[in-house]
Amino acid sequence: MAFASFDNKSSGAPMAEINMVPLIDVMLVLLVIFIVTAPLLTHAVKLELPKATTQVNPPQPEKVEFAIDAAGIRYWNGEPVTREEAVRRFAAEGAKPVQPEVHLKADQDVAYRFVAETLADASKAGLTRIGFLTEPEPQR
Repeated sequence: MAFASFDNKSSGAPMAEINMVPLIDVMLVLLVIFIVTAPLLTHAVKLELPKATTQVNPPQPEKVEFAIDAAGIRYWNGEPVTREEAVRRFAAEGAKPVQPEVHLKADQDVAYRFVAETLADASKAGLTRIGFLTEPEPQR
């Protein structure tokens, strides 16, 4: 390596050799940084990712809206039915491979006997997905 001298005999031409000291300093600093950060890069977070399947999604169950008004009249999706007709329809729906959801709406003034009969008929038919629909309370 050549170093500059204070000798005036030189021709004043620029030095033709590359000064390697700053390059080596930068490389050593980078090496230390990589040595310190390398163990942090191998640290992994344990995640339980969901498994993807190629199976077809099962069909969504139908909804049956079963309503009982204050007089005790039963409605199957808005169509008036007798109790015997409702029992037959519950049995038909219970025999399907994908059972429907039964949404039961009952008037607040209806006798509980009608609701209990409907629940018993649906249960005997094998229907297990029964939900009660209500009106929200008015905001004050």
